[in-house]
Amino acid sequence: MEKNIIIGGAGYIGTVLTEYLLKKNKQVICVDSLIYKNRFAISSFKKKKNFKFIKADLRSNKIIKKLIDKNTNVIILAGLVGDPITKKYFKLANSVNKVGIDNLLNSISDLNFKKLLFVSTCSNYGLSKTNKLLNEKSKLNPISKYANDKVFIEKKILKLNKINFCPVILRFATAFGLSKRMRFDLTINEFVKEIYLNKSLEIYDFDTYRPYCHTIDFARAIDAVIKSDDKFVYKECFNVGNKKNNFQKKAIVDLILKKIKFKKNSIKFVNKSKDRRNYRVNFNKIEKKLKFKTKYSVNYGIKEILKYLNQTKLKNKNFYGNYKI
Repeated sequence: MEKNIIIGGAGYIGTVLTEYLLKKNKQVICVDSLIYKNRFAISSFKKKKNFKFIKADLRSNKIIKKLIDKNTNVIILAGLVGDPITKKYFKLANSVNKVGIDNLLNSISDLNFKKLLFVSTCSNYGLSKTNKLLNEKSKLNPISKYANDKVFIEKKILKLNKINFCPVILRFATAFGLSKRMRFDLTINEFVKEIYLNKSLEIYDFDTYRPYCHTIDFARAIDAVIKSDDKFVYKECFNVGNKKNNFQKKAIVDLILKKIKFKKNSIKFVNKSKDRRNYRVNFNKIEKKLKFKTKYSVNYGIKEILKYLNQTKLKNKNFYGNYKI
């Protein structure tokens, strides 16, 4: 039986992917270090016959290597994710996101297995000075430690030779949507929660663009790559998202305000740079080559998160961010 090793499978996107694949009766081995004390996020999977959990760091090369056989797909989601945490824990981020993944690739490069999927980021485009939608051949302009490390690993993967597996790079748009390991430090999720709670919200660089994509659509994209013939995806890079979800921050706020009545004006648009990234992305390649299209809009995500907040009454204290405490 084909098995899928998800490194970082207990995380925000990892748990959504795990649930998606299990529903399709696929075998999942979740490898995660649980640095956010997020064991609760995989509790509902433990009784599933096709699920196995191994507590290990992505730097545990010997452990991961033993799990891989010729019927294996390896999906690398793990790492310190985003600019804030990689700035706060610079040395750890370097050890995990750059050196750790580099060493893992070296460790498994001589093995015979199915596919290697590396989840990268559209943040690699950084600060764009063009109004054109950026595609996979557009110049990369990473302006953060997080994105620079992703670019480093991308280049490493593309240089792999004499290998007996199919490597694929997926540049994810900014995530939104629900997860068993919920995050509210992501733009759409955060804006909805703060406005819902009527808290003051300062929005920097409100006119900058970013592409957004729902967690389930990421799982669907990964599944589409797994099922694809190697000749269509070997050493290919795909942007994952939808051009309709290229949004300015202010436009997202406007959508939220149509659904929530404010008691007081607590939103401030700050016209100074705290996060200079600005890019709109083209997703034609994955749509044409793999016949893949996303299903979920930003508007859908806003309504989904509002419903979740109404139902939970904020009783769940395990979902607030991706910062290592």
